[in-house]
Order: sequence, then C-alpha cells, then structure tokens
Amino acid sequence: GGTAKDVAADYSAQPKQSGSPKDGGTVTVALTPGLSPNYIYPYPPASANGTVIARGLMWRSLYRPSGEGDQVADAELSLAEPPAYSADRKTVTIKMKDYKWSNGAPVTAGDVVFSLALLKAALAQSPANWSFYTPGQFPDGVTAKATAPDTLTLSLETAYNPSYLLSMLTLLYVMPSAEWNIDRAGGPHLDYTKPKNATAIYKYLTKESESQSTFAGNPLWQTVNGPYRLKSFDPTTGSFSLVPNESYSGPGESRLDQIDFKAFTSAAAVLNQFKAGNLTVGTLDSSFITQIGALKAKGYNVYGAPAPARFDSLTINFKNTVGNFDKIISQAYVRQALQRLIDQPGYIAGRGVYNGAGSANYSTAGEGSPYPPAFGATPPYPHDPAAAEKLLTDNGWKVVPNGSTTCVRPGDGPGECGAGIPQGQTISFTLASANTPAYVGARDIAFASAAKKLGIEVKIVTKALNYMYANYGNTFAPATRNEWAMQDYGPLYLAAGYPSGNTVFNTEGSFNLGSYKNTEADKLINASTFGADEKALTAEVTHLAEDLPVLFLPTPHTLVVWKDTLSGPQSSFKALLSFLYTPELWYFHD
Repeated sequence: GGTAKDVAADYSAQPKQSGSPKDGGTVTVALTPGLSPNYIYPYPPASANGTVIARGLMWRSLYRPSGEGDQVADAELSLAEPPAYSADRKTVTIKMKDYKWSNGAPVTAGDVVFSLALLKAALAQSPANWSFYTPGQFPDGVTAKATAPDTLTLSLETAYNPSYLLSMLTLLYVMPSAEWNIDRAGGPHLDYTKPKNATAIYKYLTKESESQSTFAGNPLWQTVNGPYRLKSFDPTTGSFSLVPNESYSGPGESRLDQIDFKAFTSAAAVLNQFKAGNLTVGTLDSSFITQIGALKAKGYNVYGAPAPARFDSLTINFKNTVGNFDKIISQAYVRQALQRLIDQPGYIAGRGVYNGAGSANYSTAGEGSPYPPAFGATPPYPHDPAAAEKLLTDNGWKVVPNGSTTCVRPGDGPGECGAGIPQGQTISFTLASANTPAYVGARDIAFASAAKKLGIEVKIVTKALNYMYANYGNTFAPATRNEWAMQDYGPLYLAAGYPSGNTVFNTEGSFNLGSYKNTEADKLINASTFGADEKALTAEVTHLAEDLPVLFLPTPHTLVVWKDTLSGPQSSFKALLSFLYTPELWYFHD
C-alpha cells in the first residue's frame, strides 16, 4: 500500500509540564484494547491466566519500575531506599521509607518478608505461577528477615548482579501482612514464616481473587499501600474505577478525585472515544496516525517513542512437531533465512503496517539500552530475500517460489538439510497472530507473503490477546504446543535499565514460551545474572541476536494521547510508553 511520510515530527516532542494545578476531576484512561483485567491478587496463578487490575497502583512493589532506559528503578517512587550490599554481595540491607497502609499502619520490613513468603508458596505450587522465575534462582536461596521494623535484610546463597537483583525487587509487590495472614475470613492470624501456613494463606487469597463480583466490596482488597484503592469493577467488561488512598504518603498529592479505566475491544473504538472527547488518557494505534492532527485540534497532546527495553518478535515454538517443524527450526540457517525475509525498513514505512511510527531493532536490548549489541547499527541478518534463498539451497533444499520448497538432500552433513528432516519435507507452519493492534496482523501478513515467494507456507490464525496469553506458552500450556509454531502477540518487555533475558531465553526459564535451548546462551545469561561485570549483558544480547531464539520485528512507537488540560511531570507521561501509570502526579489545569 505504498509508504508513509516521515510522521515522527508530529509526535516526537514531549509537551512540558504546565499550568496551575486545580483540585479534583476524573481522569478516564483507555486500557489496551483486547486485554482486560480479571484478577486482583498481585500474583495470579498460572491456572487463572489472570491479568491484574491496576498493577502497581494499589499495591506498590518494593522498588517502582523505571520508565527510563538507563535505570532499573524510580528511586523517588519506591517504598525503600536503594539497597546496600556487603563486599561479597550476599547480604543486602534495605531501609524502608515512611509509607503507610490505607488503615494508617506503617509499611514495614515484615510486610516485605510476608510478600516474599507468599511468592515462594506460589512457586512451590507451580513454577509457572510467576513468569519471572527460573528454578534455583530468585527467590530460591533468598532468606528475608525484618531486622528492625524499617530494615530488611536479605541473605543470598548466591550473589547476584546488583542491577539484576534490583530488577527482581521491582517485581516484588508488598502486601499487608497484618490483614492478609489468614486462611479464611475471620480466621486466626498465622505465622507466615512457616511454609505450611504461607501455602494456606496463598490458597485463600488466590481463591478470593477468583470472585470478580466481590473485588470492590471485599475488605481484603481495600488495605493498600499505593496511591489508590478500588472503588468499582465491572466483571463483564473489565472496566474499573480507583479513588485516592487518603493515607498514601508517597510523592504526589492525589489531586484527582477518581481514575476510571475503561476496557475496549478495538483500537477503532478507542479512537472514536477520543474524538468524542470522552477519554483523558490512552494510546493511539499507529494505523490511525493520520488522525494526530485531528486529535491535537480536539485539545489532545500526542507523544510517541519506542518503549525502553521493549522488543517485538515472532516467538518460535521449538517443540512444535507438526510437519517436523521442530527439526527444521532447530537449524540455524533456517532461522537466519526467515529473519532475512523480514523487511524492517519496509514494515516501518509501509502504509497499513507501521505507517512510519516505528524503529528498526535486531536485539533483545531494545531502544537506547546502556548494553547494546556488539554489532551496533549493522544487523547480523538484514532483509535480503536472495540471501535467504541461498541459505536454503546451500543446505539441501530445492526452492520453488510460490510453490512448495522441499528437502532434496537429507542428512546432517555439510550441504544437507539437517538431522531429522526427511527427503521431500516441505516447510509449512502456523503463526498465531494477535487481533490487536492493527500492525501485528499487517506485519504477519507481510512476513507470510515474503515466505510464500520462497516456497514456505505460513498459515496465519488470528486470536485474541487474552486467549494467546492463556494458551500459547509451553511453560504453562504444554498441551497446546502443536497448535502454534510461531506467535506474534506484540511486545515483550524486559527490565528497563537491565534487559536480561533471564526467565525468557534460558532453558529453565518460566517465561521461555517456545522452549528455546542453547548452552552458550545459558552461560551468558548466568554471567549477566550472577556476575558483577555488567558488560556481560552486552555479550548475552549479542549472542541472542545472532542465534535467533525469536525473529526480530521493528519496534513500534507507542503513541500516548492525553488532554492538554491534564499535566504533571514529563517523566510520568513518558512512563506511559511502558504502560506505567502514576496519576497521583497528575492534575487538571485551565
């Protein structure tokens, strides 16, 4: 459909904080279309396939994740001061700040100990209950003690890279030990340091979290340490409303009366509500990039950029056996050939794909990382269909453009197709494509079209995001592994500031959706996870980019839209690129 003009000038300048704050008002936020929350406990078990309400707004993590690419945590918005390490990095001392629960009680180191105990109880039930877990790693081998009400001491069996450990602590949500240490309503308070009790508490809380109709009324969920508490939740749509936690003692004055989060089924519906003036904050699908001028005329700001530590990719399922896909895709030359079919510059410029709102990316580091790949701006496998064809013909395949490419030289020797690939084998596989945002389907169609020209059949099936999250991951849904060979669900975010592939690309990682396995990658990930030398992360990023555990796609620019009568620190709106909300810092003005 032709190419889009350079549109970045329309949204690349971020508006500055402005105006004199007014008290009150309701902000209406559009949730990501097709992805509605259905769970309230901060750690949904894998069996629930839960998407959590207002993550980080009701219960803060020990350290608030950063929206910047050069730092892991937001020091100002965190519940604790930066960690202090012993010389051997095995003892970590953390001083809690003066935060309060909504009932006025202080947030203590004991609450952090409780939260870690419940996380361990969840993992004892199933390693899939936390998508950031690798067996034998955090929180395994971590002992937490409250050595004073405001002092937490972590004793580690294995030393971690400080940046990596901090990235894990940004995921440790702090929960109210005095209110939640029960295993039934009105039951006795239990010693949660005993694993049996922690398990009973965890089972009770996750069971209560299944009752969506009681989310707003259950007193359990009203004790919060974040800036907001839940006012209402609609189980039918997933829309919900938050009101200020009057006891919140962190930065921000909570000038707003209420935050309404609205669920949507399509990006077009979001655009229509922007045009009607019914939304305060949300994102704009790049397929509607020509609407930026109209939105500005309606009184909206539009700002866009790649989110830090985000990369988009086609996730590969290395255990899919349909049509010997597992044998074919295990061959590095095949992955290299497929990567060379992805026309990143063309996707970015193409109308109907990215419409100009994207950046090329060929690694897991993402945009602007302090740990870029060693190859810099020169990708290892740039778009080159002729080179892709040569890779196949040099390795035993007869390429039949727009037909069926077949293996004509079976075997595992030089110039042969590879182990387990029989004579006459074709290359045909299923790609599960998310139904939103629009660029996902468009780029997948473009990839399938390029593959067809090389005699490779890519069968696209379109699925809802919630369905894909629930059903397409070998770690938590192994029974469906032959239903998908690749999937494209949009972005994958690593920890901003320290984008390690741990849990995602190591063999035992709980979020290793496609069962990627590579001994060298495991070694490099271990080095970046446990070693003190942060340069190890560049080595890891480089190796993954060259080995291709996934096929890399351009990173779309997240286009954030908000009314120009709403303002706050620039950092709070930049954080929306990573869907980190800090409305306690926002205010309306004339």
